[in-house]
Amino acid sequence: MSENNVGKGLLIGFLAGGAIGAVLALLYAPKSGKELRGDIKEKADEYLGEAEKYIAEAKDKAKDMINEGKKKSEKLISDAKLKSEELLKDAEKVFGEAKVKASSAINTGKENLENESGRLKDAVKAGVDAYKSSKNA
Repeated sequence: MSENNVGKGLLIGFLAGGAIGAVLALLYAPKSGKELRGDIKEKADEYLGEAEKYIAEAKDKAKDMINEGKKKSEKLISDAKLKSEELLKDAEKVFGEAKVKASSAINTGKENLENESGRLKDAVKAGVDAYKSSKNA
């Protein structure tokens, strides 16, 4: 970016120096006033044309840079959207897997609890029956 600024300054310096040199050369040349004014006008028009050409080129370069920047930013946004969609899908998958595992663990826990509860009831009943039979005997 700084090379463009240096190049721009250098070009402007050359144009200004050339214009000043041309004007001085015309002023010191042995010509009539009418010829001198015509030569100055011609040189001024020439330098004006060059300056307009430079400005047009600078505008084109600026437009190209802006378009390139827009394309890059659009690509970055698109890539970010794709990445976020992938992350969301991965998160949904992990959540689904965790839900299945949790459901399985709950069901296993319920079965174990029911089995132990049944065994405990049987043990209590056996204890009560033994107590009754020992009391009756």
